[in-house]
Amino acid sequence: MQEVYEFLKKCGTYYLATVEGDQPRVRPFGTVDIFEGKLYIQTGKVKDVSRQIQANPKVELCAFMDGKWLRVSGRLVRDDRVEAKKHMLDNYPELKFMYSPEDDNTEVLYFEDATATFYSFTKAPRVIKF
Repeated sequence: MQEVYEFLKKCGTYYLATVEGDQPRVRPFGTVDIFEGKLYIQTGKVKDVSRQIQANPKVELCAFMDGKWLRVSGRLVRDDRVEAKKHMLDNYPELKFMYSPEDDNTEVLYFEDATATFYSFTKAPRVIKF
């Protein structure tokens, strides 16, 4: 999982896919954190992406860098604890003008039953489960 985190962090931007009814939705994300041994992302509860995840927590993200790419599939689980939100925002202080650990909008979610696959044009895919 640490390798997945480091790849996403270095990329800066990854793309998260959700489903709304029968329509796939993809958007750029940039937050990633490890807290208590789990891989987390962050968004706002007022956003469509939050409603989509709550309706169907199965997601996939994809990131590309230096001829290599990563896909992570799994279920996202909301963690409403202030400690989890604070940890994320401490790692992304630039978001503190929009989010607070104590507000009812900040949402942090961790991957459960995740499968991460590293790909390149020259090597066989490599799978990590966490």
